[in-house]
Amino acid sequence: MNRLRRHALFFLAVTVAGIGFSSQALSKVDANAEPTQFVQQVADQALSILKGDPSVKSGDIARINQIVDQYILPYVDFQKTTRLAAGKYWRQATPEQRTALSNAFRTTLVRTYSGALTKVDDGTSFKILPFRGEAGANDVVVRSQVTQMTNAQPIQLDYRLEKTPSGWKIYDINVENVWLIENYRNQFSQQINQNGIDGLIQALNKRNQSN
Repeated sequence: MNRLRRHALFFLAVTVAGIGFSSQALSKVDANAEPTQFVQQVADQALSILKGDPSVKSGDIARINQIVDQYILPYVDFQKTTRLAAGKYWRQATPEQRTALSNAFRTTLVRTYSGALTKVDDGTSFKILPFRGEAGANDVVVRSQVTQMTNAQPIQLDYRLEKTPSGWKIYDINVENVWLIENYRNQFSQQINQNGIDGLIQALNKRNQSN
């Protein structure tokens, strides 16, 4: 699996850990449960939805964005993901730049990786691997595997979660030994060194508009 393919699976990983369709379904997920239980609950809910939604399978960007806005964001801390990806440059950014960068990055992830949603098939299954973290820790890694009918080899997914006042939040994903934040930190650093924080925001927005 090449590097682009691995990172295209990020959005699938986040989606498997965060989609529901109704407030009733969403309420069934206990964000304060044990981290492995939390991930398993939202994964089970996600797979049942993804397998039966023709709009998602057809790659309807508007529908995908609607689902992300309503049902993924409650489980993912995109601002923390952006902060860590920006690294030292986050401290130099104004509040307005931080908001703009977080929004642009979120849109980039959605638009770039939405195609991974079409990879879910009737044979897709999700399995939590044995937990190796410390009981009671507020920052943990939950390991899992996603198996697809069209891919004989399971996809290794590690979720990094933080316990917040509102429950667990996912903020980083490791797909086949490549961490999302680490990958984007290098890209962000190069762009900021060349054109500053505003230049990075503009580049992301330009890319979002062209896709």
